[in-house]
Amino acid sequence: MKLHASPRHSHPNHHYLEELRQYTLDQPDRYSAKNMAKPVPFVCRAPHAKTVALIGDFNGWDETVHPMQRQPDGAWRLEVPLHHGHHRYRFLVDGRPMLDPRAHGSSRDHHGTKTSLVAVS
Repeated sequence: MKLHASPRHSHPNHHYLEELRQYTLDQPDRYSAKNMAKPVPFVCRAPHAKTVALIGDFNGWDETVHPMQRQPDGAWRLEVPLHHGHHRYRFLVDGRPMLDPRAHGSSRDHHGTKTSLVAVS
């Protein structure tokens, strides 16, 4: 009679590891940096603009979701909570798209149009 050691049960702490694995899978609210939204500031320098909006993959490219607020110095500012990862965006200045010169990088959207890129960690 041959005994076959099952790889699943061969570790001396198998029961502890199995309970730990199940515990972490059953905890949807456990802390994870990837699940936390961080406030990300966006600033657009357009002192002569009448309206500025922030559009991006985080708001469905909808210009009504994130209107920016004019600051006393003429810049437009908005803080948006974003999750971990890279996010594409543009400013809409009086209805015209504008890239962010201070973006972390650039990318292209699904139409091939250039976008600004922000990395959130």
